[in-house]
Amino acid sequence: MADTSEADYAQRTAPRIIESDAQAIVAAREFAGRIAQGAAERDRERRLPFDEVEWFSQSGLWAITVPKAYGGAGVSYVTLTEVFKIVAAADPSIGQLPQNHFGLVDVITLTATDAQKRYFFGEILRGKRFGNGFSEKGTKHVLDLKTRVRRDGDEYVVDGTKFYSTGALFAHFVPVLGLNEDRKGWLAYIPKGTPGLTVVDDWSGFGQRTTASGTVVLENVRVPASHVVPAHRVSDVPTLNGPLSQILQAAIDAGIAKAALDDTVAFVRARTRPWVDSAATQASEDPLTVREIGDLHIRLHAAEALLERAARVLDEIAAQDSTTEDDVARASVAVGEAKVLTTEIALRAGEKLFELAGTQSTLAEHNLDRHWRNARTHTLHDPVRWKYHLVGNFYLNGVRPARHAWN
Repeated sequence: MADTSEADYAQRTAPRIIESDAQAIVAAREFAGRIAQGAAERDRERRLPFDEVEWFSQSGLWAITVPKAYGGAGVSYVTLTEVFKIVAAADPSIGQLPQNHFGLVDVITLTATDAQKRYFFGEILRGKRFGNGFSEKGTKHVLDLKTRVRRDGDEYVVDGTKFYSTGALFAHFVPVLGLNEDRKGWLAYIPKGTPGLTVVDDWSGFGQRTTASGTVVLENVRVPASHVVPAHRVSDVPTLNGPLSQILQAAIDAGIAKAALDDTVAFVRARTRPWVDSAATQASEDPLTVREIGDLHIRLHAAEALLERAARVLDEIAAQDSTTEDDVARASVAVGEAKVLTTEIALRAGEKLFELAGTQSTLAEHNLDRHWRNARTHTLHDPVRWKYHLVGNFYLNGVRPARHAWN
């Protein structure tokens, strides 16, 4: 299928409306099967997945967390996490694209007026996608923002420059986080094509190559007040927005690990020679290789178990009438534990692939290095060493994790 131009790909039929958790899992498997075969080629050629993103939207999966009261499926965290893991195993770049979208849907749920919810949830159900404009280069840390959002009558004016803007190139709205005069965070959901908004495809990372996580420039961008929400409230009061952001990161890494391990097993069975001293007639009988494959599966299953456990913690808390500081701390710690293991197995599986599959697996024609490149790039989103600290500080000293999108 020929690539669809950026100008054309948004003009499609209405997407499927997913009504249940079971439908979401089926749709994720169908979509994953459709994109898996071309993943290595897209990575090798850095072919941006305009068609594939549209298929993703048409599947209805980008709308599965719209609350049932507003026409969506309102799926569980367990289901959402599983959807991300399934899609990321097929192509982690495509799997990462809606990561911020779902966090931004949650911000609307938590902070928007009813009129804003009716508008934006309706747009999402019609297939509209959110990109992101959060992080910036050259600042002291991730929360040190130079972008400004200021009120001007019935509008807000946004000025700044963003980077790591995953999904913005494929989005209908580019939500941009900036500070007001009180240094409080506000999110402006800016429609693509708004004067002064420029999305630049300058992402050159060696992994997650087709996420187009490049630059967004904002020069005197005017946005109606109806498109701006007080994002600071998701951290000012106890919410699950931070754990949601983190569990999706962990699910993507679990998907990368599974893809790397599946390719390792397939390559060892079909192509790898046994080591001369093993006395085995084929590599799949080499006892040391067998041992390593077992170790990798145990580590992957442990990571997946903690990931599901963390999602169940979030579901349990979400079912309550209110969310306390202790609830959010418990959720952040549970997700942090999962993220440690998903990070480590993604990196380990990507590296062990070559050790077990052998020299032939390094040939460019196979492009198997994409698994490690994707894992190493994506897991840099926030350092897992701080997850060890977060978990230990909670259990040893009773210190609750700070509330933000990285916890």
